[in-house]
This record gives sequence, structure tokens and C-alpha cells, in this order.
Amino acid sequence: MRARPVLYSYFRSSCSWRVRIALALKGIDYETIPINLVKDGGQQFSEEFQTLNPMKQVPTLKIDGITIGQSLAIVEYLEETRPTPRLLPQDPKKKAIVRMISDLIASGIQPLQNLSVLKQVGQENQLPWAQGAITSGFNALEQILQSTAGKYCVGDEVSMADVCLVPQVANAERFKVDLSHYPTISHINKTLLALEAFQVSHPCRQPDTPAELRA
Repeated sequence: MRARPVLYSYFRSSCSWRVRIALALKGIDYETIPINLVKDGGQQFSEEFQTLNPMKQVPTLKIDGITIGQSLAIVEYLEETRPTPRLLPQDPKKKAIVRMISDLIASGIQPLQNLSVLKQVGQENQLPWAQGAITSGFNALEQILQSTAGKYCVGDEVSMADVCLVPQVANAERFKVDLSHYPTISHINKTLLALEAFQVSHPCRQPDTPAELRA
């Protein structure tokens, strides 16, 4: 019998949320070990956690006897070892588009407005910096989705692109980005948030969610 996977996660981390969505979509039962990125100067910097993830980042997943960091690497591993339901289309062209959108968010938007970067730009510059990074990425993403979207980011099946989209829209809302300029992004996000996997994985419903933010 396989040991229960263990996810090192922070409730508000959008990268952790991606993995929680994928685990929920695939019906994988797992244990959560919260890593508070703010408390005690950041629990990700502890010696114990650094041995698990030398990048000192969440998410980190222990599964099948290995430890994986980086959310998209985790999702790809889950896809290859537990392929139902599919998060990557079989068609190579559609698969490339899903990966392109996922990378656009995971490499082109999220890291630029991440906690570690915001600390470097100074308190008074954090909001305009994050807004600029997200707006620049969303301008491109909205244009792409207008030609790829059906019900979801790529056609009518939930994919890894959708797993990346919803947490990034939540970040945009947190940083007060005007989403009225992005009707396609907003519509897909709303449709996805109605799905159970996106609800149970939501930051407001995690073991480490503070009481005042619980829903």
C-alpha cells in the first residue's frame, strides 16, 4: 500500500494552491504540514525544511518515496503517475498550449510579485510593483485565452493551465488589480471556482488558515 502523500504548504501560497487543486481533482488523499512563510521570520528558512527543499519554498510534496519541489513539476509527476482525470491533453498541440499558459503564469507573472521579491522593492513600492507585474502578464494572457478558451483555459476540459489561473487571479484581487479589463480571465475563473476541487483547496479552507480568513 502506498504511503499517504505529505504536502508542505502555506494557505496563501498560490503555488501551493496549484498543487492542492491538482491533488483534489485527482482525488488523492494527503496530509498537510503547514509552513508559515511569515511567522518566526519564515518557517521555510528552518534547517529542517531546507533539507527537504534547498530553495526554501513551498509547495514541497513527499510522495512515492521521493520529495518534489516546484509546483508544475509536482503536477506533471501526478499526471504521469495518476493520469485520471487528465490535466494535460493528449493532443500535442493542445498540450503545448496548456504548458505555455501554465509557464506564462508560473514563470512570467507569479515570481515577479512573490513575497521574496516584494521584500526587496520596499514597503511603499510593493503594491504598484505587484500590480505592474500582474497587469503586464494578464494583458498577454487575456489575448491568448481569447483564442484558446472554451469553458476553461484550453477548450472544455480542466487542465494544468486552469490549475495555475485561479490562484493567480486571487493574487490579482489581493493586489487590487482592476479585473474588468480581463473579461475572458474573469469568466473562466468564475466557472472554475464553482468546481469542488477549486473550493476545497481554497486558501480560506486550509488547516493553517487564520480564523478571521476562514470561510
